[in-house]
Amino acid sequence: MPLSDRGLLLLGLVLGSFCTLLGSVAPGNNSKGHLTEAEPSRADALNVLLIIVDDLRLSLGCYGDKLIRSPNIDQLASHSLLFQNAFAQQAVCAPSRVSFLTGRRPDTTRLYDFNSYWRVQAGNFSTIPQYFKENGYVTMSVGKVFHPGISSNHSDDSPYSWSVLPYHPSSEKYENTKTCKGPDGELHANLICPVDMADIPEGTLPDKQSTKKAIQLLEKMKTSSSPFFLAVGYHKPHIPFRYPKRKIRQSYFASVSYMDTQVGHLLSALDDLQLANSTIVAFTSDHGWALGEHGEWAKYSNFDVTTHVPLMFYVPGRTAPLPEAGEKLFPYIDPFDSISELMEPGRQVQDLVELVSLFPTLAGLAGLHVPPRCPSPSFHVELCREGHSLLNHFQFHDLEEDLTLRGNPRESIAYSQYPRPADYPQWNSDKPSLKDIKFMGYSIRTIDYRYTVWVSFNPHEFLANFSDVHAGELYFVDSDPLQDYNMYNETQGGDLPQLLTP
Repeated sequence: MPLSDRGLLLLGLVLGSFCTLLGSVAPGNNSKGHLTEAEPSRADALNVLLIIVDDLRLSLGCYGDKLIRSPNIDQLASHSLLFQNAFAQQAVCAPSRVSFLTGRRPDTTRLYDFNSYWRVQAGNFSTIPQYFKENGYVTMSVGKVFHPGISSNHSDDSPYSWSVLPYHPSSEKYENTKTCKGPDGELHANLICPVDMADIPEGTLPDKQSTKKAIQLLEKMKTSSSPFFLAVGYHKPHIPFRYPKRKIRQSYFASVSYMDTQVGHLLSALDDLQLANSTIVAFTSDHGWALGEHGEWAKYSNFDVTTHVPLMFYVPGRTAPLPEAGEKLFPYIDPFDSISELMEPGRQVQDLVELVSLFPTLAGLAGLHVPPRCPSPSFHVELCREGHSLLNHFQFHDLEEDLTLRGNPRESIAYSQYPRPADYPQWNSDKPSLKDIKFMGYSIRTIDYRYTVWVSFNPHEFLANFSDVHAGELYFVDSDPLQDYNMYNETQGGDLPQLLTP
């Protein structure tokens, strides 16, 4: 059905908004993109611990999920500024990670699959760890930070991003080994199951190894004269589900609790080493995961369930008082201890924010110059960012003030996109290679709506044709929080909502 004049106008606004985003100055910075407050000396520089979890939806106690036992992450949230409405830019590991680690959107990194390296395909863009490295930090990577393979040049973007070679657990290579004991008493290759450590090669698991390595690095950095940037990437709950559907949710939740124990041990070590008073801790996920919503048990969409992610920042003395001598902010909590209680998160922000904001926000919180906003196009610019800085949300003075921070969430917008090879489902619909992409779904999420248009896309020129619309989606979030009822066709004869009007 052809679009109404109003529909065409909104399509123009969709495309225009992506371009406009590149040119404005974020609140909280001056016109040069620098922090408005004085920068600390190198002696006072804050360390950064960035924790990235794979495929983690908002299945955490601090986000209101009562079925999950995640006391260590909840404890972190109680000392952090927690963003209730943070969104990834594409619900696939490699594109999402490259996007938020460079501060550029997928249309700029030109990565929509796993098969290209942005420095070759798009531009020699700086990354978050590279920027910290160039500003005197020792930068270290443990586990899955960049997606391994072509998308990070088979090197986790070394040597650009890291001061030392990135660490990957040796037990990763046993991912498909038969370690799950079945009813027949034999070991099978199911990857989600309770395992006996005696049946596991090397007697350990990747995330346990990553935690151990990260703690060793923290111990070494305790006596270093240089500040550090340590990124730790956990694999769970990213897993191929091979249980019957009735067990998928149970297995996913168990994986989250297992990952929570690893985060708990890591943060407890930060306390033990007396680094909690000098280290920013940022926690997020690359994207979410559907557990049956829309009949899906995966990611690969623009729906909230796959793009909505946890995001929180602990900043010593800013989001929580500095710990006193001997005080532990992050004592380890056993997720299955019956006496553990659900902790309330600290300050919360309702505004919609995006993971591309991670770069300018971490830079600003650490006292570095916030990289300038990117021009359009920006393929020739090595250091700039397309995300808004979130520093204005940290500009509070009284630690006892209202814990719910509100800007004007109705003025905030988050963008995501997803490629498809055809109008109808086929064998490669979920993860098409670049050469097979024929359509791109551009999606706008406001506090009230999710609005998506599927337009033709030229993978050779990386161009979307917004005059060739193949489908649309419109969901009213308040009345349809799971986004099950597409109202797009019902609006074609009348007015579409003013999604981009304050």
